[in-house]
Amino acid sequence: MNAKSDPAHKYYLSTPPLLITGMSGAGLSTAARVFEDKDWYVPQNMPPQLVVDVVKMVNQAGSPVEKIAAVTDVRARIFGGDLMDTVEQLKADGLAPDILFLDARTDVLISRFDSVRRTHPLQGDKSLSTGIERERELINPIKEIASVVIDTSELSVHDLRRRIEESFGHTVVKQPHVTIQSFGFKHGAPRDSDITIDVRFLPNPYWNADLRPFRGTDAPVANYVLSHPDAQEFVDNFLAMFNTMQDGYRHAGKNFVTVSVGCTGGHHRSVAIAEEISKRIAQRGDLDISVTHRDIDRH
Repeated sequence: MNAKSDPAHKYYLSTPPLLITGMSGAGLSTAARVFEDKDWYVPQNMPPQLVVDVVKMVNQAGSPVEKIAAVTDVRARIFGGDLMDTVEQLKADGLAPDILFLDARTDVLISRFDSVRRTHPLQGDKSLSTGIERERELINPIKEIASVVIDTSELSVHDLRRRIEESFGHTVVKQPHVTIQSFGFKHGAPRDSDITIDVRFLPNPYWNADLRPFRGTDAPVANYVLSHPDAQEFVDNFLAMFNTMQDGYRHAGKNFVTVSVGCTGGHHRSVAIAEEISKRIAQRGDLDISVTHRDIDRH
């Protein structure tokens, strides 16, 4: 029975409430539009002290709202309230929220602010970088407890949309979600990973002229990578470790985990291993899995 149709159930929303927060300039408005397009109710720039009241209001029998994603940034917090207190209040009321935190490197945020000729809300009479660092210090505690952290430094608007959809497309079924992403170290390691693994110790198909044009999603490369004894032993050992960690994550209430698999360019080894890990985890049947290849088309 859907919780929304059960009058004896305290939880009427069809999916946990979501808080969208993070660094100014990191893409909060884009994230809001993604959820709006998915028919979520998305109130924006809400002071934290009002978030609890609004979530309680929509969590009523007969409410037309089934999914809510409240956006709150540092501008809203200036008007009072602490987001950590908000999270604790929602938990106490049986409405523990998921938290999406958007981040970006300081140099990227400076470039974005400069491009639109905006000042930072915490800048005052200081430099733009000072305002950004003030904000980072202020909101770091909420980042530490976020369900999903997405670093948007290298993401286009379309890339960010895909990342959000990959992370939150499962929420109706309420299973813990694992994102497996491959990447190339030469393009920089992801800053939004819970677990990062390095598979550069495996033989590199790049140095095989026949395999170089293919990618890790193609059978010739996948077979080459996975046929190596070290690859299978590595995947087996990682999954044993992951199963232990997942039990701990579940006990701590962490329902979103991002595993990043890296090789040199992000074309061959990391892609093949990410696909294999994803397939093996999916066989458990108790986790929602998505796989993405960040650098597969980059040179």
